[in-house]
Amino acid sequence: MPETLKKQMDQILENKGLGRPPRILLTAAECSPLAKTGGLADVVGSLPKYLRKMGFDARVMIPYHRIIKERYGDQVEYLFSFDIHMGWRTKFVGVNRLVLNKVTIWLIENEEYFGGPIYMSDREGEQYAFFTRAVLEALPQLDFIPDVIHCNDWHTGMLPLLLKTQYVYSPLGGTKTLLTIHNIAYQGLCKFDFVQDFLSIPDGCLGLMERYGMADFLKAGCVMADKVNTVSPSYAWEICTPEYGEGLDGVLSMRGDVGGIVNGIDQSVWNPGKDNSIPVKYTRSKMMGKVQCKTALLEAVGLEINPNRPLIGMVTRLVEQKGIELMMDAMDNLLNERDFAFVLLGNGERRYEDWFRGLEARHPGKVCAWIGYDDDLSHWIYAGCDFYLMPSRFEPCGISQLIAMAYGTLPIVRETGGLRDTVQAYNMFTGEGTGFSFANMDGGDMAYAIRRALDTYEDKDAMAQLMKQAMSVDSSCDKWAFDYGNLYLSMF
Repeated sequence: MPETLKKQMDQILENKGLGRPPRILLTAAECSPLAKTGGLADVVGSLPKYLRKMGFDARVMIPYHRIIKERYGDQVEYLFSFDIHMGWRTKFVGVNRLVLNKVTIWLIENEEYFGGPIYMSDREGEQYAFFTRAVLEALPQLDFIPDVIHCNDWHTGMLPLLLKTQYVYSPLGGTKTLLTIHNIAYQGLCKFDFVQDFLSIPDGCLGLMERYGMADFLKAGCVMADKVNTVSPSYAWEICTPEYGEGLDGVLSMRGDVGGIVNGIDQSVWNPGKDNSIPVKYTRSKMMGKVQCKTALLEAVGLEINPNRPLIGMVTRLVEQKGIELMMDAMDNLLNERDFAFVLLGNGERRYEDWFRGLEARHPGKVCAWIGYDDDLSHWIYAGCDFYLMPSRFEPCGISQLIAMAYGTLPIVRETGGLRDTVQAYNMFTGEGTGFSFANMDGGDMAYAIRRALDTYEDKDAMAQLMKQAMSVDSSCDKWAFDYGNLYLSMF
């Protein structure tokens, strides 16, 4: 498959008369495995590796966060440093390099901004305004002028505006920009006077970023980037509507070119046939290992050892976006009504953590609420569960349902964003499908979808077929990188 895609990409380059693929710089707040809080990091960490297989010279520039220094500091090479002006202030910029999986990652160093958490709750705007300026000032001093700077979310949303206003006559003057929106709910709102002072934005540009009397970093990118995309076709449509657009639907609708590319999953990490984190490896043609993984998971989390009882899992942030209220409406009744077990791995808002602890206490032996995060346990849950629940209010793409399907664990999802695009609802008459779904933000609708899944579990032949169909879905990063390569080339 990768070789076929590579040949297709070479043909596209030839048709466009380009002697080489564009040079790509991905820039973002985080990058897996160096610094991660969510799916954004997975994209930035995986995409360059697979773009290189397509022939692209793809590199990354992120902040040199404290967590990276602690874990990878001995592998990092210092390159150079310089000062930049942020309004009347002079700020230090250090430029370092780390090569990981053959990908060059440049790390922007400044202890004031990146010596603490990835996101400084009281200074996020200042933190990433500095980073944006540092990126644009550092690039001409490196032996790499990108043809496309791939910006990600609001943290780098100001970059297209600065590039087209303050850097037109710099070595970066011909560089194109792509802005990928991973979650439009986070936009980087700051006071106008701060942005004018800190980034020297002239009065004439303020309208390009104004929202509710504030400066909106993401809006600036939506207006000024050469291309805007997001992480699934359905989410691309949704964010152009008032219901999901978070106030930017008008801007995005006027562009008329917002597209969506579904994220891929890194099969060197998420593959039940090669996963060293799970108790027993298995494949689509040899599924016995999945039963053993289920037994091991039940024992590990302290649930009753009953491999014949359906097991539903979740690995999630406990925030409103994830539809936890639907579970609060329905799960107690479902657990009293039907014989199944449930395991959660996640943390977040205290009210949700406390509710899941209570659910575990009310249903001993059937519910485990593991509050926190454990990477190995997440692999065990994907491998050992029969079903995977994602009742999200909105979901730009979602990686978890893709991982679950790769492990033969059938998703139960709400039909929104990337969940709608990636999970085909089971049709009991034709046998088609890769999971179960429901449309409305309603606890009763979610409960009905779960009951359908539990009923299907009793039909072993149907379950076996569904699991094989789910594991046959192509969520590879090769196809994902090819689609991004096509998008980059459409800019020339």
